Amino acid sequence: MSEEEQIRFLPYEEAVRVVAAIQEEEDIDDPDHRILTVYSRQEKELCWFDFEEVMRDAGIKEKDPDAKEKVTEYVMRHLPEWVLED
Repeated sequence: MSEEEQIRFLPYEEAVRVVAAIQEEEDIDDPDHRILTVYSRQEKELCWFDFEEVMRDAGIKEKDPDAKEKVTEYVMRHLPEWVLED
């Protein structure tokens, strides 16, 4: 991946200001696939993450009591800068 193609993430504090909700949803193109959709405070869909990838990358195991906090932390630290573009 070239430097131009490299994804740049929002600072954590800015992501917290922008994000209102992270919702687990069914992928409309694949009913057996789950995604995490990120919504702004204006109820606009900002982006989505693959559910299984987030669980793996965030180190979340089945029945993890801290899963919600870990997902939130992961998403807030991986929110691409382009979500602010209109």
